[in-house]
Amino acid sequence: MKYAEVIAIGDELTSGLRLDTNSQWLSERLGELGVRVMYHATVGDDLAANVRVFREAIARADLVVCTGGLGPTADDLTRPALADAVGLDLIQDDAALATIRSMFARRKREMPERNVSQAQFPAGSRVVPNPHGTAPGIDLTVARKNGTSCRVFALPGVPAEMREMWHVTLAPAISEMTGGGRVIRHRRIKCFGVGESDLENMLPDLIRRGREPTVGITVSQATITLRVTTAGSSDADCAQRMAPTLQTIRDCLGDLVFGEEDDELQHAVVRMLKSQGLTLSVAEWGSGGLLSQWLSDADEAGECFLGGFIVRGQRQSQLLASPNLLAEHGLHSTHLVQAMAQRCREQFATDMALAISAFPHSDADGGVPGRVAFAVASESDAGGETHDSPFAGHPDILKPRAAKQALDLLRKRLLRRQ
Repeated sequence: MKYAEVIAIGDELTSGLRLDTNSQWLSERLGELGVRVMYHATVGDDLAANVRVFREAIARADLVVCTGGLGPTADDLTRPALADAVGLDLIQDDAALATIRSMFARRKREMPERNVSQAQFPAGSRVVPNPHGTAPGIDLTVARKNGTSCRVFALPGVPAEMREMWHVTLAPAISEMTGGGRVIRHRRIKCFGVGESDLENMLPDLIRRGREPTVGITVSQATITLRVTTAGSSDADCAQRMAPTLQTIRDCLGDLVFGEEDDELQHAVVRMLKSQGLTLSVAEWGSGGLLSQWLSDADEAGECFLGGFIVRGQRQSQLLASPNLLAEHGLHSTHLVQAMAQRCREQFATDMALAISAFPHSDADGGVPGRVAFAVASESDAGGETHDSPFAGHPDILKPRAAKQALDLLRKRLLRRQ
């Protein structure tokens, strides 16, 4: 088997009113069985469009799994669309119809006549039982002109029903198709501190197409994720295949790497604080409370993050720094943010404190971006540590990026303490 395609059907998906989580879940499960998903398709409730999508999928993929469109209403089109796409008649399956009727009887309801359509299947297909719903699935093998075949599974869109049918019927059937003995595994390495292009240049040909294991790179709100993917006979085999690449990444990137998988910078910082027996407070202006939220979520028990101040204006900033300091150095100076961090540490009686200055309101001074200042204060050194950074980029990422820059400053400070 070369490739699989996952199809999601429904106007609620193409309109954006509902997020397609079924395709993500199915792709993860297929990967666990060693099947590479090459295509995703999402199509609305239109018969002609559904027929085209099925024809294209059957032509280019060896396995197609679709969800949705198996209900009894007029906009449920998967059965006729699949039958039309492969030139087959819809045939009523009396056993499936009896199962649907008995389900209504157990619920002490009379089955509406329109539910008869749920017992119709393309000729030659097999029924995929649905233990807890009225929409059985479809299992159809389609012969192609080149002598190969494509196997199509159609499942209901209700996630709970779809997942049960996957585990009971599809997963064993697909394992039999592939012969087993092959899995696809991923590892995600999280990085922060440079841009995407700069980071790629630091890696020796790792993101080359056709390389094994493959290495992909994505960016979200200034966090860079390196995704390492390989196929092997088992989890242990995949881990062994990935190990040299993972080590190369760590060797090349050093302390730019802060974690793996679902780690974010706050998780790395909280782990380090706990391991070193340290407590932390924060004083944040430009980040608007993001630091406090992230750290609270990462340290649910309150073992190391003890609280902080969220500053919204100059009057509030004077609680943390003197008016003279503000007047002399301005809102965005390292002097001000250093005083904020020191005062915050004293107020909360923590071992360390982290502070972020106000954001510049514009870059009107000759087009030069303003700067945001960060500071770490600790009991062991009165001066602490400061850093400032240009304030530029899309408005949607400025607050999270500033919060991450502050966390990264603290993280690297904690690394030096180890």
